[in-house]
Amino acid sequence: MEIWINYACSKCRGALSLLDAEGADYTVRRYLEDVPSTEEIRAVLDRLGLEPWDITRTQEAEAEELGVGEWPRDAGARERWITALAGHPKLIQRPIITAQDGSAVVARTDEAVRDALGR
Repeated sequence: MEIWINYACSKCRGALSLLDAEGADYTVRRYLEDVPSTEEIRAVLDRLGLEPWDITRTQEAEAEELGVGEWPRDAGARERWITALAGHPKLIQRPIITAQDGSAVVARTDEAVRDALGR
């Protein structure tokens, strides 16, 4: 199990606390420093069953500068979104947990963290 986190994020710290309380075995990835490649983002999206716009933090200043709010949300624009996430990792929703069964969850709630633990 791996968790993509930003330690400045309270949701990330809460997810880590819950994982620790449950005695989970996991690896931390500080994705702002260890930036995921486009291939890794595609793989996580497949595991999540989501599209890149579903995990984009559109309210971030970088998102506004890029104008992502105006980008199409369709198959033709998918790679543009993925490239933006790889180039601007702050835009990636957090935390993301990759579960042992090959799935992943955006773990912004305790329920989502527990869901990942049960997989």
